[in-house]
Amino acid sequence: MDDSDAAPGARVGVRDVARAAGVSTQTVSRVINQHPNIRPETRDRVLRVIDDLGYRVNNAARTLGTRTTRTLGVIASDATLYGPAVGIAALEAAARDAGRWIATAYADASVEASVRDAADRLLAQGVDGLIVLAPHAATLTALTDAHPGVAIAALHTGSGAERQEAGAALAISHLVALGHRRIGRVAGPGEWLEARSREAGMLRALADAGVEPGPRWSGDWTAADGAALAPAIVAEVRTAGGPTAIAAANDQMALGLIAGLREAGVDVPGDVSIVGFDDNPDAAYYRPALTTVGLDLRGEARRAVAEVLGEAASVPAPPRLVVRASTAPPR
Repeated sequence: MDDSDAAPGARVGVRDVARAAGVSTQTVSRVINQHPNIRPETRDRVLRVIDDLGYRVNNAARTLGTRTTRTLGVIASDATLYGPAVGIAALEAAARDAGRWIATAYADASVEASVRDAADRLLAQGVDGLIVLAPHAATLTALTDAHPGVAIAALHTGSGAERQEAGAALAISHLVALGHRRIGRVAGPGEWLEARSREAGMLRALADAGVEPGPRWSGDWTAADGAALAPAIVAEVRTAGGPTAIAAANDQMALGLIAGLREAGVDVPGDVSIVGFDDNPDAAYYRPALTTVGLDLRGEARRAVAEVLGEAASVPAPPRLVVRASTAPPR
């Protein structure tokens, strides 16, 4: 940290804060680093002075003194998609609640070298651990193998993957409860761990209900790809014995699919029910409004942050089914 005396227009340092608060520079450092053995009135006085003087922590110097930057690295990809975008926001809030900040590096999650380069850049900044968003199986393994001494977590692995599966199972169980027995699926990209978890949950729920899996298509998470799949799905829906319901692995693909079906004259939910996953903020405003599954993203983010920090965290809320107009009993 900068501990030089302040001059007009110069950066405020620790000595300036200590002098104004009437404490030692060591006490100021302890307050900044959240040392537990500081009297509350002293801590409050120092924090007021820090705010009044506009003091800013020099993280490079803090690292020298405490071996921590209080910053977590986040490796993100496909941030234009709803899931990764809200994941970054949730991680930022969870880190802030834990007294940390995040530094984000973007990478192509399907390319091992890109992910490793993003990790190297973050680790060079002295981050205290890494959290990976939207991970691919191979690149996540390569990352953990390359940095065995670094705390690494992924937003939707471990117990997070279990809740992804449970959420996808909720979507299928809802369709089965409505009376559907011919259920198709639009899966996400097979290399994404989230897509694998959601696929596993759908298949488990179908097996538990004694329902044979219907036709399956795969998309890239985008609405455009959902729309591009519509002609093939329309052909199946109009075939005798074709699917009466489709479970999409995310809301964006469901949105595109609904648009494509409507353009082809297929009524949702009259001819085919559609259910999505993510409960993005626009899902209630689709036409018809989309039945979907929501996850406790803030809870998942708190779990990932706690995992990297080696701390205990509360268990995220279970996934929830949000029933809207896009699903109905089969005709």
